[in-house]
Amino acid sequence: MSTSQVRELELDLDAFEGPFDLLLTLLLEEALEPREIDVAGIVLAFLERLSEPDELDLESCGEFLVLISALLELKARALFPEEAAELDALEPEEAAEELARRLAEYRRMKEAAAWLLERLGTEGNRWFRLGPAPLAPPAERRLAAQDPAALASAVRGLAAPAPNVSLSHMALRFPPVSQFLERFRRLLSRRTRFDFDSEVEGLSRVEQAVAFLALLELRKAGEIALSQAAPFAPIRVSTVENERISAWTARSA
Repeated sequence: MSTSQVRELELDLDAFEGPFDLLLTLLLEEALEPREIDVAGIVLAFLERLSEPDELDLESCGEFLVLISALLELKARALFPEEAAELDALEPEEAAEELARRLAEYRRMKEAAAWLLERLGTEGNRWFRLGPAPLAPPAERRLAAQDPAALASAVRGLAAPAPNVSLSHMALRFPPVSQFLERFRRLLSRRTRFDFDSEVEGLSRVEQAVAFLALLELRKAGEIALSQAAPFAPIRVSTVENERISAWTARSA
C-alpha cells in the first residue's frame, strides 16, 4: 500500500462515503462536522486493507497514523471547544506538559477501571452486610434533659425499705375432702337428690372449693349423677339409680 493508496482509501461511513482524501478536504473546509465522523470505522477499513496479501508499507502506515491523529484532534476540538481554546493559549512546552498530564490521568483511570473489573469478576458473588462506614467518626450519645427532682425521687424510692410480705395465706387450713364425702353420702341416704349450692351456702370459699372436689370424686366413682339446667345454674346432685329411673320415665312418656 503506497502513500497515495492511503489517501484513496475507500470509506463507507454513516455520514460519508468516498476516499479518505476527500473526507479530510471536506473537514478542513468545514463542510462536514468532525463529531459526525466515525473514526473507528476508518481504522477498521484501514486494517482490512492491510490484511490483503500485499507487502506491508511502513511509510503508508506512518502517514495513516498522522492523518488519523489529525482527524482525532479535529474531532476533540469540536467536542470540547473550551479546552481547545485553553490549549491554543499555552506555549508549546506548557501544551506538551498538559498533554502528558492528561495522558497520565487517562492511564490511571484506565488501570482503575481494569482493577474494578477484576474485582467484580472475583467478588461478584459475595454479599456484604450494610452498616456504618468503618472510618466514620463514632456517633456521640447525647443524654436527654434530666430533671434533678425526678432523679432524687427515684433514688429515694430505691433506698426505701421493702414492705413486709404478708404470710396470712399460709395459715389457711383446708378441711379434708373425706369430711364432705361422708356428708354428701349421708345426705343422699336420706333423700335421692339435693342442690349443691344450697348445701354449701354459708361456708367459706375454701370450704366450698373442697366440697366441690368431694362432689367430683363421687361423680368419678359413679356414686352420683350431676345435672345443670343452664350454665351457672344451680348444680343438681342425685343418686345414679334415681337418675336412671328419671331417664326411663322420660323415654316412656
